[in-house]
Amino acid sequence: QVQLVESGGGLVQAGGSLNLSCAASGGTFRNYATGWFRQAPGKEREFVAGISGGGGYTLYADSVEDRFTISRDNAMHTSYLQMRSLKAEDTAVYYCARARHAMSRVLVNSDAYDYWGQGTQVTVSL
Repeated sequence: QVQLVESGGGLVQAGGSLNLSCAASGGTFRNYATGWFRQAPGKEREFVAGISGGGGYTLYADSVEDRFTISRDNAMHTSYLQMRSLKAEDTAVYYCARARHAMSRVLVNSDAYDYWGQGTQVTVSL
């Protein structure tokens, strides 16, 4: 059973930075793309960023391009999301997820991911 645990969320002022981590255990990590999603109150869960299993390909939502950086350390079974220049609209619960199929491309729809973490709250104050 794969388990994903996010950490690093918190409260930050607009313009600040936060670094999220997602530690995986209980299954294969390196062959699967991982993604970060977020869900704000009253809104649907949305794709934020994804990275291929080998780390060579990344994809970002337009709203976070040039501000967020996704990376992974397969030896540590961990995915990271560095967030800079945070805005109030970045406030949400952030989730990491593992792709349903090994060696798949990075996909933006949540149905492509079958294991999810419990989420970590990110709050950006004005």
